[in-house]
Amino acid sequence: MGKSNVRIGLALGGGAARGWAHIGVLRALERAGIRPDVIAGTSIGAVVGGCYAAGHLDVLERWACELTPKRIFGYLDFNLAGTGLISGQKLCERLEQHLGDRNIEDLDTHFTAVATEIGTGHEHWLSRGRLVDAVRASYALPGIFKPVKVGGRWLFDGALVNPIPVSVCRALGARYVIAVNLNFDVLGRGSVLASPEALISEADEELRNAAAAETAGKKGVRALLQRQILGKGDGAPGISTVMVDALNIVQDRIARSRLAGDPPDTMLSPRLQDVGLFDFHRAQESIERGMHAVERQLDDMLSEIATCEPKRVRRELEPISAGDVQPVAK
Repeated sequence: MGKSNVRIGLALGGGAARGWAHIGVLRALERAGIRPDVIAGTSIGAVVGGCYAAGHLDVLERWACELTPKRIFGYLDFNLAGTGLISGQKLCERLEQHLGDRNIEDLDTHFTAVATEIGTGHEHWLSRGRLVDAVRASYALPGIFKPVKVGGRWLFDGALVNPIPVSVCRALGARYVIAVNLNFDVLGRGSVLASPEALISEADEELRNAAAAETAGKKGVRALLQRQILGKGDGAPGISTVMVDALNIVQDRIARSRLAGDPPDTMLSPRLQDVGLFDFHRAQESIERGMHAVERQLDDMLSEIATCEPKRVRRELEPISAGDVQPVAK
């Protein structure tokens, strides 16, 4: 397909480790000649969308496919004194290594990350400023990752207000919007949500020996953290399971409501019911499922885009739910 006159938007939803499927979606769209003019991402969708807009999708894909349970655990810098169980500094350093100080407004593709403001619940559309800061704010899972201060506001996971940001693409002038829902088959279908405990149990003997060599004091703190985060003893779930399951339920309900009022032109739903929210080491199969999701609907998408009126309808950013949504935060 040649360059379309239709302004195409791509809304990448949240879904933790399932987000690697976004890479497959982008690969398949690109192969079919569909290149989005506007990308809006929430949480892991902001990570993949931001790397794509910056021209670093290859780097992200290689890194994701090289992840193992041990390497994932190595990125979890636990923090007892902060506002999140994980400070996120190690992941931030990894992002900065590849994205540097690039600003969103300098990217070739129009990119926006969605985040939520602590205290007010305002939805922030981060479309200017440092790309790394916007991405970090969008994926800062409350209670797990430390929130990020952007433009004087403390922000965290955008999935709490706009899990699949179709509305952002529409507002930024997209005539044809493709949305990717990573969680459509998660709730109520007997799906398996892998826990962090599974990741740790799969770590190799070297990691276990290192943990055993710690001092008694460190062992005590580590054991306490493990019980709190993973759940131990009485069979009760740990903090991470409770937090993520709660967010998953909220995200699903909000997504249903918002998509009913502003549906996309095409909804891609990769088959990820057996991929747990913490299965970051299963990137390759998630990427393949993302590609398959595009292939299932590709003929219809190409036909619709070809017949879509090329008239570009651009809504102004103001007013949008006055008082509730902050379209841009620097």
